[in-house]
Amino acid sequence: MNLSLGVKGLIVVICILISVIVAMVAGVISHRPNTPKGPAFLYGGGVFGGSLTLCLVVLTSLGVL
Repeated sequence: MNLSLGVKGLIVVICILISVIVAMVAGVISHRPNTPKGPAFLYGGGVFGGSLTLCLVVLTSLGVL
C-alpha cells in the first residue's frame, strides 16, 4: 500500500491507543485486593510493550507501515 505519512501516523496512534486499553485491562486483572499496586503497573507496562510491538509488526508485515 502507498499511504501518506498522515495516514500512517494515524494508524500508529490507533495502535498505541489499542495497546493502552489492553494494558489497562491486563493491569486491572492482575491486581489483587490488599496488595500494592506497583506489580500491576509493571505487568500492564509489559503488556503494553508486547501488544504495541505485536501490532506494529503485523501492520509492517502486511505492508501498511
